Amino acid sequence: MFVSYLILTLLHVQTAVLARPGGENIGCDDYLGSDKVVDKCGVCGGDNTGCQVVSGVFKHALTSLGYHRVVEIPQGATKINITEMYKSNNYLALRSRSGRSIINGNWAIDRPGKYEGGGTMFTYKRPNEISSTAGESFLAEGPTNEILDVYMIHQQPNPGVHYEYVIMGTNAISPQVLPHRRPGEPLNGQLVTEGRSQEEGDAKGRNEKKEDLRGEAPETFTSESAQTFPVRHPDRFSPRRPDTLVPPAPQPPRRSRDHNWKQLGTTECSTTCGKGSQYPIFRCVHRSTHEEAPESYCDSSMKPTPEEEPCNIFPCPAFWDIGEWSECSKTCGLGMQHRQVLCRQVYANRSLTVQPYRCQHLEKPETTSTCQLKICSEWQIRTDWTSCSVPCGVGQRTRDVKCVSNIGDVVADEECNMKLRPNDIENCDMGPCAKSWFLTEWSERCSAECGAGVRTRSVVCMTNHVSSLPLEGCGNNRPAEATPCDNGPCTGKVEWFTGSWSQCSIECGRGTQQREVICVRKNADTFEVLDPSECSFLEKPRSQQSCHLKPCGAKWFSTEWSMCSKSCQGGFRVREVRCLSDDMALSNLCDPQLKPEERESCNPQDCVPEVDENCKDKYYNCNVVVQARLCVYNYYKTACCASCTRVANRQTGFLGSR
Repeated sequence: MFVSYLILTLLHVQTAVLARPGGENIGCDDYLGSDKVVDKCGVCGGDNTGCQVVSGVFKHALTSLGYHRVVEIPQGATKINITEMYKSNNYLALRSRSGRSIINGNWAIDRPGKYEGGGTMFTYKRPNEISSTAGESFLAEGPTNEILDVYMIHQQPNPGVHYEYVIMGTNAISPQVLPHRRPGEPLNGQLVTEGRSQEEGDAKGRNEKKEDLRGEAPETFTSESAQTFPVRHPDRFSPRRPDTLVPPAPQPPRRSRDHNWKQLGTTECSTTCGKGSQYPIFRCVHRSTHEEAPESYCDSSMKPTPEEEPCNIFPCPAFWDIGEWSECSKTCGLGMQHRQVLCRQVYANRSLTVQPYRCQHLEKPETTSTCQLKICSEWQIRTDWTSCSVPCGVGQRTRDVKCVSNIGDVVADEECNMKLRPNDIENCDMGPCAKSWFLTEWSERCSAECGAGVRTRSVVCMTNHVSSLPLEGCGNNRPAEATPCDNGPCTGKVEWFTGSWSQCSIECGRGTQQREVICVRKNADTFEVLDPSECSFLEKPRSQQSCHLKPCGAKWFSTEWSMCSKSCQGGFRVREVRCLSDDMALSNLCDPQLKPEERESCNPQDCVPEVDENCKDKYYNCNVVVQARLCVYNYYKTACCASCTRVANRQTGFLGSR
């Protein structure tokens, strides 16, 4: 198509040169007498070597629905023409190499019109006439300022896509015919039209030109690879050179009455049916021998003017004329589309609608078809919420949310409406984290064998999760870890007296222990504590040493008792008991029989209101005062103190609720 455009342009330019009186013409450079014309590359006085015409046909048989790449349009391309060879239910699409959709992207079909892309304006055509068999097309003057990719949205068999564009360049091929190649034949699998140079003969030139003309291998969104077929155009720029030289024609003799014009047949009919036209053919012949002679032997002014004659006036066979498919009935998922199918017949260059029975020799095309612009997808919640990430306080919980197609496949989230996506993560509040002091039992041994010493226990603050009653937080009231003990008086003489080693600082592993070291005078039944200087002549024993009682194990820890649930008539209080290893981690190695109690009864006494001697009823009928609700007055409140007080306590829920 584009080659035809170039030929018409060239012929127009060549015939449009204005004639001036005296036989002088004005060339494209506006000089009188100039013979310069614009070549097909648009260069005034050019020799058709400044550009390359790249064209081909994408004829690959596709099997899968979707986008398939047809051809790459390089940067700087002009005179771009991408056209379906026949009308089909497929669509052409255009996208920049950066990924921006220009026409018919993302399964959305655009209306015919003009669209800007790649630095130029593309005209998108989609013929809608029922009688038209032309396919879709992209046309642009260019030049492009980036690489563009042409795709086909494949839905039915590929009718073929013709592509053509011009690349300007100084290293283009000259118009001479390449050695051992006929004009119009493909070069390196691609059509090379007039305007190419014989410099392709060297190896480097061939490799570069092959890359320029063929480009990358066609690419699709599927696993299939496309294939490009070259187009062979007839020689339209220059006639084929004759294989042998023709000797110059002899000089014509003087015209005489021996020769005359004669009709020798007619031209071929312009059509095979439906009323065409043909013209008589007149030749110069000898009057007596009727042998054909050169036209110069006859008087040109006497040559008859050929007149049009009708031919093949019988109607053409009827055919089914297929209209355009309507829009799909659904924007996603499986829908329906329709088209008009008419029986038509051509006569006298007019296409007429006729009765359907005239097309009964042909199979009628389908008028309805299923369609699917894109797959419908929706959000699905695949799992319930997980448990909160923390046992207390504020944490998070999650669930699995997927985008699922209408056939049940999990697809990318972008296939669904992101604005409608359910949350897959949220905060969760498990309530405040309560803490309590956990204690071991007091050690059985005093740190001193005589005199004052201490007993110890372990204390740790831990989070409480299972108590049925609220417990106080750890706070600053840390329970004591040591308590005093006394094993009785000591006796002796002046000497260093050492107390018993204290409990090891830790019950397992390596720790330290202390003891008291004092200077004493031991009497018969008493010890007199002296100043340490009195024992300076003696070596003072160590007051601290390391200790290691046993390998670390597990033991029971418990919290303090909670407040009693009732102040009278029997309540209960609780504490939490845990088995902890030496690193204060939960363990199950403690002896269950030694586990401290976690619950006990408390406040078993009856709930009896205290009797106040100063609050008694002064009248026997104070119940009437109560019924009349006169206790709100100070006089009656004093005169009937006991009754008014009982009513007030009942209203505040005092009895049985403490």
